[in-house]
Amino acid sequence: MLLFHQEGPIVTITINRPEALNTFTHELIRQLTGAIVRWSAQPEIRIIILTGSGDRSFVGGVDVRAMMDLDQEGAEKFITDLHRCFQAIRQSEKIVIASINGYALGGGLELVASCDLRLASEQARFGMPEVKVGIPSVIEAAFLPRLIGLGRAAAMVYIGEMIDAHEACRIGLINKVVPQEKLKEATREMTRKILQNGPTAMILQKRLIAQWMELGLNASVEAGIRTFRECYKTDEPQEGMKAFLEKRPPSYALKLET
Repeated sequence: MLLFHQEGPIVTITINRPEALNTFTHELIRQLTGAIVRWSAQPEIRIIILTGSGDRSFVGGVDVRAMMDLDQEGAEKFITDLHRCFQAIRQSEKIVIASINGYALGGGLELVASCDLRLASEQARFGMPEVKVGIPSVIEAAFLPRLIGLGRAAAMVYIGEMIDAHEACRIGLINKVVPQEKLKEATREMTRKILQNGPTAMILQKRLIAQWMELGLNASVEAGIRTFRECYKTDEPQEGMKAFLEKRPPSYALKLET
């Protein structure tokens, strides 16, 4: 149910259930969690790309057949495992990019929200339709008010309607919209830019953003001071600034094959 392609410091994980709009099953959730953890432990990997198989769907939510016969204990186990999958993405030191090629609904939208950066094709559609099948939006849906504001998040989870990619970009849910045929190249271009940056600085920046999501303003500023100090444990600041002054790429910058 998962496909993997590694290109140097980048691994692409493709969710491969196109016949079912790449919807989550419990087994697929466990497989994806394990894959995120394994690839995050690989020191040569700096970027993880998540996408869906086919040209219709990124992740069309959770397969309704996986949930309809759950009891209370089973429901808690299922949703906890889904949360752990998203948590593995947020806790990974790698930059995780969602390359959204179609529907991102329910748990699929929560997967998008858990990623660090988000690109979508013009045919992508986003929604939180859980209430339409009798369940609330939970776990990483809590990130939506932080991403798009409480009013917009409330409309998505109360009404359950879809929005298109341009509206998702306008409200800050995703970073960029491109034509469907240019999605892979746009994703690749984003990875090229990320690979020019200091690898330790990127790890520290991801940790700090996670703290910004949790802490108040003053505590976030203090966390930033500690992070700035920590980055000087490495020679990245000296190398990066020296390279800037000498008008050359820093030694940590990586290039992809064209």
